[in-house]
Amino acid sequence: MTLDNDDLLNSILASLERIDNIKLDELPNIDLYMDQLTTFMDGRLRKTTRYPDDDKILTKTMINNYAKNDLLPPPVRKKYSRDHVILLLFIYYYKSILSINDIQTLLEPLNSKFHISEDGNITLSDVYKEIYEMEEEHLESFRDDIIKNFEKSQTTFEDAAESEKEKLQMFSFISLLSYDIFLKKLIIEKMLDNFAAKNKTAEELKKAEKKHKEKKKDKNSSKE
Repeated sequence: MTLDNDDLLNSILASLERIDNIKLDELPNIDLYMDQLTTFMDGRLRKTTRYPDDDKILTKTMINNYAKNDLLPPPVRKKYSRDHVILLLFIYYYKSILSINDIQTLLEPLNSKFHISEDGNITLSDVYKEIYEMEEEHLESFRDDIIKNFEKSQTTFEDAAESEKEKLQMFSFISLLSYDIFLKKLIIEKMLDNFAAKNKTAEELKKAEKKHKEKKKDKNSSKE
């Protein structure tokens, strides 16, 4: 069964209403073994996939690869904590638009000892809660933006034959959405490149400072 443009928009808006992001208090409070972890993720994220019967949410191989690429700390005694679950949720949503290297750059501050700042003592749970609340608020404005783009697309190709108009206007709608994603992806990549460059500079300064201190120490030792 196919839908005309108006019915498709209503279907899209209805699907947005059914988005059920995982709240912090819905995350497991106990550490999980690998099978328990994949079962939880599959149960909560299955409906976000395009092909629920075939798509893989999270496999043992994926988890091992994430750990190998420093996106995820190793389990403790073969068990995964709530912090592991939070990082895996971020990875799940980012991997459709970002490379593994970009995700690694983005998550590095979160991944390092499971906190952002020792002084502020911000935990991963704090980060997840803040992001969740922000995304919930964003849904309404996102819904309005979808409607605005749809209405704009309906003003295109007004002189086209009726048999082609609907297809062309749907192409316009998809193109607007795709261009939005394209531009935002460029911005994200630019920000990550800048972030990675700053980290590299900071690391180089640390190494240079360490080398300088070692030289100074050796020089003082030779004088003695």
